[in-house]
Amino acid sequence: MPGFSRLAAAAIGLNAILRMSCPAEAATANELYQSQTIVTGTGDVNRQIGFKDCLDKVLVKVSGDQRLSQKPEMLALRDKAADFVQSFRYRDRLEGIPIHDEQGTHDRPHDLTCLYKPAVVDKLLAQLGSRPWLGERPPIAVFMTAEQGSRHFVLTADEDHGKTMRESFANATSPLLMRIAFPKARQVGGLDEKAVAAANMAKLDKLAKKAGAARALAGSIVWSDKDLGWIADWRLADRGKTYRWQVRGVSFDEAFRVAIRGAAQILSGNGQP
Repeated sequence: MPGFSRLAAAAIGLNAILRMSCPAEAATANELYQSQTIVTGTGDVNRQIGFKDCLDKVLVKVSGDQRLSQKPEMLALRDKAADFVQSFRYRDRLEGIPIHDEQGTHDRPHDLTCLYKPAVVDKLLAQLGSRPWLGERPPIAVFMTAEQGSRHFVLTADEDHGKTMRESFANATSPLLMRIAFPKARQVGGLDEKAVAAANMAKLDKLAKKAGAARALAGSIVWSDKDLGWIADWRLADRGKTYRWQVRGVSFDEAFRVAIRGAAQILSGNGQP
């Protein structure tokens, strides 16, 4: 259902952008201590798979540390994933669309949302050597250049050719409750692609404040035929240090997810992405 997926993604992106326009405030416990994944149907087998994915997501969401899912201790925790869920609910992603011939509800994609008690998640984080990232999550302004063959531009809030990328970037923020802003063309101070790439983070942080954000996330994505995808380079300054990270051969959706996960890891105090 490509049309449905794009429509759903646009709605999520719009919601994320609207959150950016609201006054900054810390996430509530209900928002923070829940996670969501997509499962097929509502049967127990796929529910157990969903519980494992939701456990990974809530631990990363609460801590900001994307490395947790790679820890060997997670293998045993995933086997008990259902024990940590306080409650869960389903939403049929095809709600309102009639069931096709020979299709039952067990074949339809559902959003599975899992809710957790803060004390349970916090205890698991402690076992993994981590901690909750509480309080306000600082909004970030994205200063990004894109290049695909002869086509290249700076991603801004008011250019039509960047609409799909802005929506995709906004979608990447929701799982981590991050908020982003895109500077308007006049707010980038006339910087072109080369100038944005060369600008130091102190300068970009000042421009970020003009866009209503607390910090700048700078980066570039370049299409590579050799890598069969985008090469994305990101940088962000925090506590006097500039962090850099990269991903290669991915869709721009994944490139933006890598950007947001890296920013969350840095801003939560968990170090290099």
